[in-house]
Amino acid sequence: MIDLTIHADALARNIGVARKNHIILPTYEQMKDPSKIPEKVKKALKNVGLWDVDPLNLFRISWHNEPTMEGGGFGGVNYIELPSSLTGVKARIVCLIGKWFPTGCHKVGASYGCLVPRLVTGQFDATYNKAVWPSTGNYCRGGAFNSKLLACDSIAILPAEMSRERFDWLSKIAGEVIATPGCESNVKEIFDKTWELRNTRDDVVIFNQFEEMGNCIWHYQVTGNAIAEVFETIKRPGDRFAGAAFTSGSAGTMSAGDLLKEKYPHSKLAVGEALQCPTLLWNGFGGHRIEGIGDKHVPWIHNVRNTDMVIDIDDNDSQNLLRLFNSPEGKAYLQEVGVAPELVEKLSFMGISGIANMLCCIKMAKYYELTEHDVLATVCTDSAIMYQSRIDELNQQQGAYSKVAAAADFAGHLQSIRTDTMQELTYEDRKRIHNLKYYTWVEQQGKTYEEINQQWYDEHYWIDMHEQAAELDKLINQFNAATGVLESL
Repeated sequence: MIDLTIHADALARNIGVARKNHIILPTYEQMKDPSKIPEKVKKALKNVGLWDVDPLNLFRISWHNEPTMEGGGFGGVNYIELPSSLTGVKARIVCLIGKWFPTGCHKVGASYGCLVPRLVTGQFDATYNKAVWPSTGNYCRGGAFNSKLLACDSIAILPAEMSRERFDWLSKIAGEVIATPGCESNVKEIFDKTWELRNTRDDVVIFNQFEEMGNCIWHYQVTGNAIAEVFETIKRPGDRFAGAAFTSGSAGTMSAGDLLKEKYPHSKLAVGEALQCPTLLWNGFGGHRIEGIGDKHVPWIHNVRNTDMVIDIDDNDSQNLLRLFNSPEGKAYLQEVGVAPELVEKLSFMGISGIANMLCCIKMAKYYELTEHDVLATVCTDSAIMYQSRIDELNQQQGAYSKVAAAADFAGHLQSIRTDTMQELTYEDRKRIHNLKYYTWVEQQGKTYEEINQQWYDEHYWIDMHEQAAELDKLINQFNAATGVLESL
């Protein structure tokens, strides 16, 4: 459970900061359903660009943003449906699009879910504390952006081998950027840096996405409901919601699967990871290039007991498909094999982890022999705009792209995807994965033996945590009322 103890003095200072900087906080209900956003906020947003550092953009922490970079209102959930001509499977695969969030990534929502509980309780003092965002890429971008919108100082931590685009953008937004050794697999190095900051500075508050329950609550409430909304919109007579698949990363998105399994009890939930670092599948380790899915551990916030399958993706598949989807030669070839031109242009909405998520769904569809009446869902965390430097690297390594290379990538990295390197989980398999949490979280990160057992055995543990959204909304509304900003807008 998230601690909601009120620190009155710091809360009063936070209210003062919000009043001075014209900050209004969106509620979970508003992030789920933008029709509940006050009309005067919507009107004001017409003059605000999607990536503008403007507090009003907090209200664009939603899957429902109008797909435009300038101004824009709200509509249906942003998603694409991938046809059999692309995926090679009969099942319908829908992908929610993170590109239309501020920062171009849905992690801005997860970071808001982590920061706002401490802001509205006064556990974080905006006049003194610095928000530390440890991440393998996008979460620290979202955290730094939200900190800027909320007039808070921030420190972004991410591996040194992440894409140049991430560092270039963070240098303009974050108060401080710290590059830790290694790639997206080197999560412990990130944790070590947070402990160093915690032990040497008294002004930092760590928002570790791998353990912050606010990450879970946001995805359960906002992403889970968005996926359900898409399914209810597109389903045809006889269609079934078959399941969802998400690469692990912080495991926040897996909480969307918790809600989906409540709504659709027969659906399956799969967790993906890189084959080059098969922690969940084989208790393994290594390094990989699927940016944004840190591993070599099991996130504290992963409800493993609710996970049905582990799927490992070769990062060479996601890397080469990135080039296929974003090169003129690749786009031309995809149209030749029957993929609609309008969809081809939208494939750039998938970044590297989004492509990995798509591949997880394909493997899942093949394993369960799903039909045209089955719908699988996933998310595209970010878009190809964050990975142009990676495409340049591939061109340097493999030579200029061509129709022949496109045909080889389509056949070798997409159409020939097999059902190996995956496992349907038994009760004992789930418990094995859950038990791996002990070594990271109890031995290294200060969690308790009692709570790790509570996560497994207490049937109310996850339910009660998800339901805290209603209590948080009350605190958010009280905070907004105290600032008076909404009334004066």
